[in-house]
Amino acid sequence: MLLKNKNALIYGAGGSLGGAVARAFAFEGAAVFLAGRTMAPLEAVAKDIIASGGLAETAIVDALDEKEVKDYVDAIAKKAGTIDISFNAIAMEDVQGIPLYEMAVEDFMRPITIGMKSQLITASAAAKHMIKNGAGVILSLTATPAGKAYALTGGFGPACSAIEAFSRNLAAELGPKGIRVVCMRSAGSPDSVVFKKAIAKERTLAKTIIKEIENDTMLKRLPLMSEIASVAVFLVSDMASGMTGTTANITCGTAMD
Repeated sequence: MLLKNKNALIYGAGGSLGGAVARAFAFEGAAVFLAGRTMAPLEAVAKDIIASGGLAETAIVDALDEKEVKDYVDAIAKKAGTIDISFNAIAMEDVQGIPLYEMAVEDFMRPITIGMKSQLITASAAAKHMIKNGAGVILSLTATPAGKAYALTGGFGPACSAIEAFSRNLAAELGPKGIRVVCMRSAGSPDSVVFKKAIAKERTLAKTIIKEIENDTMLKRLPLMSEIASVAVFLVSDMASGMTGTTANITCGTAMD
């Protein structure tokens, strides 16, 4: 097992990808601590993990509340002994489909504010404990617009770019203390709830857009959640011990400008 005896904190664990990564971490032996703002989806993920013989606990935690996150991480560290992995996969509540020059300032800024504030809060809380142990991995997630210009993505693209820059700079600061900071860049998954809801709402339009995104990749398809989760496991495992300050591209080869 690649993550045996590791303690992993996952924010947004009730979401499609957060849940997939949580299940993958648990399958590889990690004790997973599932955090989010709604209990029902967290409990559903925990139930799957426990039924498969894994270890999982749930908690309502607002990743934008500094004190709440600090208290949560401190409590886990006290109980479990170490904080080995911290992964932030919370939704950024972005608005897309509107030209930037017509977008309301608050809609543009929302994903940037949520993304950067939550990354700083969750990473800082974990880093303080990881520094004591001289080890740990902080993992983040972005999407294709971080590296390629796409129209009508609102503040989501800038938010993804900012998260990747934050991850690199944090890696430079924490590297000498034995802590790795890595990021994953995905192209979105056709088996995720987000894509399924989009298709259910606007079937023809959504399928057309998804096909355009697929055609923009070298493999002419999009990555499944299981593929992204597998890379997440690798990145936080000792197999990737030489990797930090970088972003793993899991976009199925999206062509970059």
